[in-house]
Amino acid sequence: MNRATGIAFVLLLAGGGGFLLWRHQRSAGEVATTPTPTPTIAPVAPPVAVAPPAAPAIRHPLPAATAAGLPSLDRSDSYLENALVGLLGQKKIRAFLHLDGVVRQFVATVDNLATGDASASLWPVKTTAGRFETEPRDGGMVIGDRNGDRYVPFVRFVEGIEAPRAVALYLRVYPLLQQAYEDLGYPGKYFNDRVVEVIDNLLATPTPAGPIAVKRFAADGGTSSGTSSGTSGGTSGGGLYVYADPALEASPAGQKILLRMGRDNAAALMVKLREIRAQLVAGPPAKR
Repeated sequence: MNRATGIAFVLLLAGGGGFLLWRHQRSAGEVATTPTPTPTIAPVAPPVAVAPPAAPAIRHPLPAATAAGLPSLDRSDSYLENALVGLLGQKKIRAFLHLDGVVRQFVATVDNLATGDASASLWPVKTTAGRFETEPRDGGMVIGDRNGDRYVPFVRFVEGIEAPRAVALYLRVYPLLQQAYEDLGYPGKYFNDRVVEVIDNLLATPTPAGPIAVKRFAADGGTSSGTSSGTSGGTSGGGLYVYADPALEASPAGQKILLRMGRDNAAALMVKLREIRAQLVAGPPAKR
């Protein structure tokens, strides 16, 4: 007897025995039958409606901006170039900026500065001329005293930017910036909040007490403390350098750039960052 036949046989015996017992009880009248109560089914509560998640609160709202008069994002290069020339002058634009896809590049660069990687290929700012300078110190290498000299022209360029006019331009083109930020993978998030967050991250750059030690980064992932010239955080004829202090090397990309520029240059840029930040967080609430 297989398993299925055995189960069927047991069910038939149970059913037959029950039928015979029922007939015996009915004929003898010895046992009163009790009707089987109908099971009570508890009412099922209707499902609770779950509200969709609320849009993230805007921490640093700007005055409401309109896209009226603005070009589309993909056709905005010439518009931004004309606006920046009016703000900075043609000579400075040519010396320090490149404007192909400038809105998207600006947004991507800002976002990346507070992460571990800010690819120079996305920067709207031209790469600083010259080579990274190191000098021997205590059997290793430190960033050279003269390394910051090559950043001075750029720092002077930034210091000459009038913060109120720069922020006014930022507000005028903000709809394009917001669109580029959402296209970058942040739908529903507010770009100005990210800008302020990144500025705060840059302002938190540590200030080492003395010269900053660096190491040459080898192709096999190792490091060397030999003396040479090269590019910290990039490649050149002298090779690739990293910070010897693991904590500094783990810093966000923007902080490592400020460290590489030297204390005086970093301090001057932080003054301008504080000035711009104060204006970005002072506006009335925006309507969205």
